Amino acid sequence: MSTTMRLKRFGSKKRPYYRVVVMDNRKASTSITIDEVGTYQPLNADEQVSLNEEKVKDWIKKGVTVSPTVKNLLNSKGINLSRKED
Repeated sequence: MSTTMRLKRFGSKKRPYYRVVVMDNRKASTSITIDEVGTYQPLNADEQVSLNEEKVKDWIKKGVTVSPTVKNLLNSKGINLSRKED
């Protein structure tokens, strides 16, 4: 099964709220997720991104594909995307 780490949108009109999730890349973005690893709130200036770094690193080591937007969020938090042991 090929998995992707991507954003899943929640919230109301003009008030988006996203969850950073791991899911099967063949499924629709509104379908069931495998794991939730964080949140992204673009309208909240105080705490926009919150991630469980251990889960993120574990999924990256397992070979999950990271979407470009999530890759930018991980880089802003300083999380290394290499699959090697640190």
